[in-house]
Amino acid sequence: MSEMNDVALEANQLVKRFGGLIAVSEVSLSVRAGEIHAVIGPNGAGKSTLVNLLSGDLSATSGSIRVAGRDVTALNPQKRALAGLGRSYQKTTIFANSTVFENVRLAAQAHGGRALRMMGSVADHADINARAHAALDQVGLSHRAPLKACLMSHGEQRQLEIAMVLATDPRIILLDEPLAGMGQAEAVRMIALIRSLKRGRAVLLVEHDMDAVFALADQLTVMADGGVIGSGAPADVRANAAVRKAYLGAHGDETVDAA
Repeated sequence: MSEMNDVALEANQLVKRFGGLIAVSEVSLSVRAGEIHAVIGPNGAGKSTLVNLLSGDLSATSGSIRVAGRDVTALNPQKRALAGLGRSYQKTTIFANSTVFENVRLAAQAHGGRALRMMGSVADHADINARAHAALDQVGLSHRAPLKACLMSHGEQRQLEIAMVLATDPRIILLDEPLAGMGQAEAVRMIALIRSLKRGRAVLLVEHDMDAVFALADQLTVMADGGVIGSGAPADVRANAAVRKAYLGAHGDETVDAA
């Protein structure tokens, strides 16, 4: 794990073009261990494209990405995961007919390159099982371990996805709209879980719920039309005239002023 205040993830002048469309334009940011860095902006600002560039699901047109100081710009998502980058997606990516424990164990196996090994030492299996149990305990799902994943609520399934990420022992976790589709009680639990994730690691969060963002974020990057229009501590960003103008045009004054 990175030490506190070490840069876990750094993007420098990232650009993504789709033909004549520039979806991400010269975006730079850094996320340190021990902090939650939120990326916000109006719909179509380029937030999801940025996350896909960071995770390796999209290749950058230009620019660079580093994880714990290592240049991962040319690496695919699997190799970025091995370098310490974990990600959850907007839509759940669990194995619905497998148990909660099996889902997390498979993630741990895949990270260790042992997903397809039918035979292995007892020590190997013990290590994988221990990591799976530890991840489930951290997200509060130990009591659900034997249950089929499809039988859990939407909120619990999102918790399971985070457990699967934790089982890969990431330095940096990318969360793409983790609160989407949740009721109030589930959202409260998820906010508490996200806050706990920054202990010893870094978290980059894309989220539309501004109450959650301002409750969680240590640093903010605000995007509009593919570029960064503001960055810094939440109080500074909230007072930024360009940020207020972008949100006023899209959502109204109450969005930026949400506390």
